This record gives sequence, C-alpha cells and structure tokens, in this order.
Amino acid sequence: MVFKTIIMLLLFFAPLAVIIFAPISSVLLLFGLFILSGLGMAGIGMGVMHDAIHGAYAKNKFVNKIMGYTINLIGANNEVWRLQHNVLHHSFTNIDEHDDDINAPFFLRFSPNAKKNRLHRFQHLYAWFFYGLSTLSWVISKDFVRFTKYYKMGLVKDKRTYWFSMVKIVLWKLLYFSYALVLPLVISGFAPGVVILAFIAMHFVTGLTITLVFQLAHVVPDASFPLPNEQGNMEDERLAHQLATTCNFSTNSKVLFWLVGGLTNQIEHHLFPHISHVHYKKIAPIVERTSKEFGLPYHKSGNFLAAIAKHFKMLYLLGRMELQPIKK
Repeated sequence: MVFKTIIMLLLFFAPLAVIIFAPISSVLLLFGLFILSGLGMAGIGMGVMHDAIHGAYAKNKFVNKIMGYTINLIGANNEVWRLQHNVLHHSFTNIDEHDDDINAPFFLRFSPNAKKNRLHRFQHLYAWFFYGLSTLSWVISKDFVRFTKYYKMGLVKDKRTYWFSMVKIVLWKLLYFSYALVLPLVISGFAPGVVILAFIAMHFVTGLTITLVFQLAHVVPDASFPLPNEQGNMEDERLAHQLATTCNFSTNSKVLFWLVGGLTNQIEHHLFPHISHVHYKKIAPIVERTSKEFGLPYHKSGNFLAAIAKHFKMLYLLGRMELQPIKK
C-alpha cells in the first residue's frame, strides 16, 4: 500500500510539476503530461483513498484518516465520499433512489426500477462521453449538490456542521485548482484555452477510468436490482444482497488488479470493505467456494473487454426495458 501510494501520488503530482516549472513548448507534451496526471488521479482514487476511507488502508485509524485526505488532493472531498459511498452505496447497493451510484441524471438510466424516457434508447452510445465528464462535474459542483442533499436527508449532524464542512470543501477545492489549473495557466506559457482543454482531457481520462471500473461491477446483466417490499424490507440479508448485486471482472489480471486498487474483485470488497484490497486475491477462492456451497451467486464477467461488452449490453437493455413491478 505504501509503495502504491508513493507511485500514484508521484504519477499525479510529477507531471503537474513539470508543466509548472519546466520550460516545455510542445502542446502534445502538455496534453500527455496532463493525461498522465489524470491516470495518477484515478490511481489515488481507486487504490489509496478508497481503502483509507473504508478504514482498510492501515490498522491505525489516524493513518486511515490522513490517507483519506488524498481524495481532497485530487479535487473531491472525503466527507462527501464517505456519505455517498460508504453509507449509501454499500448499505443500499443497486437499490433505486437509495444507492447514489445509480441515481443518474435524466439522460442516463442505470436501474430497471428507474423511470425511462426516449433518450435512454441511445444511452449505450453516448454514456461513455458523460463518464469522461463525471470527475470534472464532481470537483466543480457535484460535491456541493450532494452534501446539501445529504444534509436535507439527515446524514449531516446539524446546520453548524454543514456550514463548517462546506467551508472546508471550498478551501480544499481552491487548493486543488491552484496547482492543477491556475498555476499551469499563469506559469506554463501556453494559451489559456490550450491549458483548459488539457485540464479537461486529464479529467476525461480520470472520469472514464473510475466510472467504468465501478459500473462494470454493478450495472451489468448478471447483477440484481432488488426493491424493498411494501413494508420497506429487503428479501436478502446484507451479505446475500451484496453477492446478488455485485460482479467481479478480469480477476486473472494481476496488473489491472494492482492499477485499480483491487476493484476487479468487487465482490470481496463489498463483503469485507474493512479489509485492504491487497488481500482480495487470497480470500476470493474462499468466498467463491462458500457462495457455491450455500447456493448463492458469485458473478464473474471474464476479462476487461468482456466486462465492458456486458455493461454496453446492460445500457442498451435499460434503454428499452420498462419499469419493473414492486415486489409484494
């Protein structure tokens, strides 16, 4: 974990340092450096902060807290992520209107239980573009929108806590934009439009990478999208629910496993989010064997391209699938 942290932080910060301090004149090199930084940003998000905010980076709580702030260094916010991901996504995986990872804007549909409109027929073609814009939207506005939403839901302690956290969110974002955009604009010598386009390219790579990794685990034909009954109760208990709603992919690739923070083994992560991802490969055979022993699903999508094909198919199906009836 320490080695990976050093590599990903360097991959994010080193290209930005070159852009700011080195006398480069090539536009192609500028874009290449920003894109490299975007890959580092994705690596920090999936391989460092993700474990830390789950309390799985280290045994020491203080270390986890400190490493959780790495998400702030890449423009997002640890408090918002904790509520969105740890609380809502992990508690209500693939449950429409509760899992914020599948609560999509009107032009996307990630659940058969979400309302369908005419645009959704084409989402399998255009969704990828919006995946690329997801982290840009995230660092500019989504954190503010979501934190306000969570406050209204009662997930934030009180109004004072809300405003104090809002101030911290703003300050962290000002810090991020200062070295990721403002300094390159002021010092690099490139035209502002070129720098802004390169910055957008960085986020496009980050957004597409992160969104794909998470979508391949949950928005695929194998995954379930259960609903509560009329009394508001779910049929399965927590572990069975996670097995039904989560899918592994490309589990034979050690390289991809390392690069995406073990999230090729999302089943193991959802069952044991408090365990560092470095251990998923070792516990996966036990989980699969035990799932089969008790007649529970253990979904796997094959390699990375096969998983993308499944997600493409699911987007296509969701664009044509009518609303599913509520279980009684």
